[in-house]
Parts: sequence; C-alpha cells; structure tokens
Amino acid sequence: MDLKIVKSYRENETIRHSFNKLAMEIFGIDFESWYQHGFWTERYNPYSVLLDGEIVANVSVNRMTMHTPEKEYHVMQLGTVMTYEQYRNRGYIRMLMEEIEKDYAGKADGFYLFGNDSVLQFYPKFGFEPAEEFQAVKAKTENSKAGKSESCEKLLTAEKVPMETQEDWNRFMQYIEKSVLNSCFEMVDNAQLAMFYLSSFMKDNVYYVAEEDVFAVAEMEDSSLLLTAVYADHVVDLKKVIAAFGREFQEVRLGFTPLTDDDFDMIPYKEDDCTLFLKGDCWNEYRQAKLRFPELSHA
Repeated sequence: MDLKIVKSYRENETIRHSFNKLAMEIFGIDFESWYQHGFWTERYNPYSVLLDGEIVANVSVNRMTMHTPEKEYHVMQLGTVMTYEQYRNRGYIRMLMEEIEKDYAGKADGFYLFGNDSVLQFYPKFGFEPAEEFQAVKAKTENSKAGKSESCEKLLTAEKVPMETQEDWNRFMQYIEKSVLNSCFEMVDNAQLAMFYLSSFMKDNVYYVAEEDVFAVAEMEDSSLLLTAVYADHVVDLKKVIAAFGREFQEVRLGFTPLTDDDFDMIPYKEDDCTLFLKGDCWNEYRQAKLRFPELSHA
C-alpha cells in the first residue's frame, strides 16, 4: 500500500482529476471548469491522502483576507472535507488536519470552517469552537410602484446579466476586484472564489442596476428576495437596489452583513446541517459583533 499526503497539485492533471472524482462522489461538484477558466489559484490548496495513486480523503486550505471597516484579517478557511465511504474511520482527516496545523501554525491570524452536524465533536479536538452567525432581514418592503424607491423618483430596473462566456466572467470579476466595501465583514482579493459560484450554478442570479452602477447577486423566491452580494465602486444604497427588483417583498434577506443595520434586523442564522467553527484569538471581535461570513466566501 502506497499512502502519502499530496498538496499544491492543481497543475497535476492526473491527481486533479482524482480529486474532482472524489468531490463529485461526495458533494456532486466538479472543480475542473473552475480550473480551466483560470479561477483556481494558489489561494485554494487541497491537502489530500493519495492511496495507491487515488485521492481518497481531502481537507482544502483557503487563504482568505477578510475586511471590516476598521481591520484586516488574514485567515485560513478549511473546506471540502471529504473521504470515500470505504476509507472512513482510518484517521485520514486527522492526519490532514495535523499536516495543515504544522504548515500554517503562526502564519495566519486564525482559522475557521463550516462543519456538518455529524462531526460536531470532531473539530473541537483541534481547538475549534462553535460560533454563531447573524443574518440581516427586513420583514417587509413596500414599493408602491414597481422599481421605484421611496426616496427616488427615477425608475430603477435590475437587468439580468449573461454569465455564459469567459468574457462575461472576466468582466464581472474585474468589477468585483474594483468594488469598495459594502459590508461590515467582507472577503477581499479573492474574486476567483466568488466566481466558483457565479460561473456555474449561480450564473443566473447576476443582475445590473444601471441607474446606480451596481452589480447584484440575487435570487427571488415567491414573495422573498435573497440579496447575496452587491458590487460597486461606491457605497451602495440598498433600498434602491431592492427597489430595482420591482416587487413588493414580504421579506428581504442578505447574504452579507450591511454597513448599517437601518431597516434590517440582525437575527441568529444557522444553515441546515452546518455549524461555524472558529479557532484563534482574532475572532474575539467577531464574536461580539452580529456578523455573517459572506455567502460567496464559503469554500
């Protein structure tokens, strides 16, 4: 039996394809198009167990820069934790976690991850502690005229943006890169991670509000609006962006923490079968504030 830990192998086609095979088996996702489009950079580094030439277990390290209006955090997000069923309970994930700890100890302000409910007792063994997230929710909007803001007489319209070609993706990525902070807790310098979503299963959720020069990632479900992200070279008026979707919503939910909580209630949020875990003293301020990791920063 030939067993070893491999990492930093995204340019190795054979090992990368084996990693993708495992990801498809466990999560139903494939990283190959992300790689082929140039969005997989050194910021995303799988640590994998290679057994007889096949990837059988993995924990990926994501180098993240998170900004608040006052501070910058250089942290590591662990994700894509997976093992083929027939190779579980052999200590492979523990082996990878120990290798990551050895490589990154003292090189990051902190670590975090999102774990499913079946492993809630596992991550505390490595110093991770569960933490709470909050979501900004507005109970009701009242747009008396479709697309008109209460404070603005000009008609606003959110037009769907095509996200089908490399040119479309590159243009939008450039817009993300030049965007100013529109969140109290935002991922920066990692547009490629956002493009993992926006070039694949969220490509139909991209809109442009020309009157405000704002790109928005949003999804409408019946009488609810989920505003996942906004990107602009200026601070965005969220009321106008919401109004641009031209409907009366019973509820608006944000996939990020707004700069101000005007008209929004910050309520405890927990995704089904998913718990946030934090490690490191840098998270003391995070725990005291009502924040949420941006939805497009999950890896």
